[in-house]
Amino acid sequence: MTPVSLRLVSALALAIGLCASGGASGAASGGASGASAQTAARPPVEQSQSQGRAKNVILFLADAGGVASVHAASVMAYGEPLRLHIQQWPNLGLSETSPVDAFVSDSANGMSAIVTGVKTHNGVISQGPDGERGRRDGTPTQTVLEYAEQHGLLTGVVTDRPITDATPAATYAHSNDRGKWGEIFPQAFSPRFGDGVDVLIGSGRTEIAEQMAANGVSYDSLARAHDRPIYATLEAAPAANRRPVVVAEEIDVRAATLRALDLLQAGDKGYLLVVEWDAHTDDPREGLQNIADLDRLIAEVQSRVDLDDTLMIFTADHSFGLQVDGGRRGQPLLEGYEAWKARDGDERVVRLENVMVNRTHTAEEVPALAIGVGAERVRGYFPNTHLFEVMMKAFGWTPSSGD
Repeated sequence: MTPVSLRLVSALALAIGLCASGGASGAASGGASGASAQTAARPPVEQSQSQGRAKNVILFLADAGGVASVHAASVMAYGEPLRLHIQQWPNLGLSETSPVDAFVSDSANGMSAIVTGVKTHNGVISQGPDGERGRRDGTPTQTVLEYAEQHGLLTGVVTDRPITDATPAATYAHSNDRGKWGEIFPQAFSPRFGDGVDVLIGSGRTEIAEQMAANGVSYDSLARAHDRPIYATLEAAPAANRRPVVVAEEIDVRAATLRALDLLQAGDKGYLLVVEWDAHTDDPREGLQNIADLDRLIAEVQSRVDLDDTLMIFTADHSFGLQVDGGRRGQPLLEGYEAWKARDGDERVVRLENVMVNRTHTAEEVPALAIGVGAERVRGYFPNTHLFEVMMKAFGWTPSSGD
């Protein structure tokens, strides 16, 4: 059976399943409320295969957003499974996330593998497995963002996390220790390829400043040395600045992403945009709500791009110990959440009425969904390094070549 036939069969099966559950309630818990066009049952989007090249690639990363968490986010937000926008995308695979020496990944190895095509050790940022965390540098591995810079595209990184945290840092920096924020952030101003990240927006302002100060570096000294202001809020970055760097205390991911998209779409040669939103479910409501909010943002971004020249990917760097083991339609998924929060909620295992969370990373595969140019390459089981190949092939690039 051809890949097209396989996708059509999968789409038909999913559509039948949606119809079978279509009469259920859209009740929500955890902040999402009311009827929405997104809650209506509908078959997945159909997309013909494209042999063209992508001008643009957008990678969305739900940090710790495993299969169970994505499912739970739909049930929490809409009262039903399969209601997220990304769950209607036509191309789906399962991405295996292990580092080279273990089974459970952290964000450093997980994201490094996605953006470089090389698995490494936990704690190591975009260096090969010859590196040793905190003790020895490994071979720097070129990231898809660095390839984009090398080819003259515009690039952007947006995160709700510190801009030096493992996931965003893996796109623009190389370090044998994800904790070396004071060394990681200045690398954005001394790129190995091109002129560096064009739009860089994240949080962590105080902590990054403290670590840089230990190395005799400050935001002001970096900004003067590179003639590039570093703003403390998104609002402070003037619209006339086409290459803003924002390191804030907190980030509105939606506002930052749409700002970045506007700036990157103004270029002629295309762009790479990476957007991260934390989805750890240490706090179940917060983590699942972040997935639901990221999904709404993805739908909004999709409405602003042309899928004939743009590839969009959603995935996670690793999974997390959440399971849905109870619940009924029409009832809140997170029954018992308020009582858990009232007693400080500091247990290693969160036990709610219908949900249990073992607050740790886990080893199972994570979802990878795609739509647009080159999306047909996202299918089946594969190592997370395959997503690097998907993006590179979509752009029409060969690793370590200048063509």
